[in-house]
Amino acid sequence: MAQPVKSYLYAGLAVLFWSTVATAFKLALAEYDFIQVIFYASGVTVVLLFAVLLFQRKVHLIARVTPRQWTHSLLMGAFNPLLYYLVLFKAYSLLPAQVAQPLNMIWPITLALLSVPLLNQKIGWISFAALMVSFTGVFFISSQGGFDGFRNTNPLGVFLAVGSSVLWSLYWIFNVRDRRDEVLKLFLNFAIGFVYLLPVVALFSSFRITPGVGFYAIVYTGIFEVGITYVLWLKAMNLTTSNAKIGNLVFFAPFLSLVFIHFILKETIYVTTFIGLAFIVSGVLLQQLDRRKGR
Repeated sequence: MAQPVKSYLYAGLAVLFWSTVATAFKLALAEYDFIQVIFYASGVTVVLLFAVLLFQRKVHLIARVTPRQWTHSLLMGAFNPLLYYLVLFKAYSLLPAQVAQPLNMIWPITLALLSVPLLNQKIGWISFAALMVSFTGVFFISSQGGFDGFRNTNPLGVFLAVGSSVLWSLYWIFNVRDRRDEVLKLFLNFAIGFVYLLPVVALFSSFRITPGVGFYAIVYTGIFEVGITYVLWLKAMNLTTSNAKIGNLVFFAPFLSLVFIHFILKETIYVTTFIGLAFIVSGVLLQQLDRRKGR
């Protein structure tokens, strides 16, 4: 099989898996609180990523991590999974999946804005226009079908869903200068984050496990939200001759996600959700245009 074909195959599988995780989140949160979900899912991710390191014969890289790199991993583990997923899963516990999932998608816009003070990058008026376009999408999604729908939308949930995009952007910015192996970095982040989560569960939740749909959804989340799906995406990006073409496949995920949300979670998908999602994706694409123009 030719490399370009393989790259699309890996990317397509990654997009397919990512489009299912919003549904898995809600199934898990129906039986477990948001702290338990991220704790157990992180544990699954740690085991999976260690297995990937074994398969790739990269376990020896752990012994080569310098004290400075350990310090960096300690910081990154606080961002992801600790803060990012606690905020994201709390948002999912307060909002319908069709609202929480698209709101988290504005992270490329927040990334562009945060890159100005943190990476000394310059952005043009196009990025500011993209911000307005995306936040118009946030307005439509939050309406849940019309102006009356605002009364059914949890403001804290919207704030947390949007805030999760800020945390993810900060994580990406602080992580971009770390040149270590990507799987190694992710493994260390989740292993450290898992340790951080132990006292959080002890103080604010419990360590109960009840076999059932919710627990299986947690395991699924740990495998496909970050673990194997991230590895597939890296594989696709390494094989492709056009990162931009592969990267654009990500925008199919939120629309495909609505199919799973409707048929599995039985949520009624509002027209305003499609309109809002279209605005958000348009804003992200517009921001990418500004970035390419800057280059």
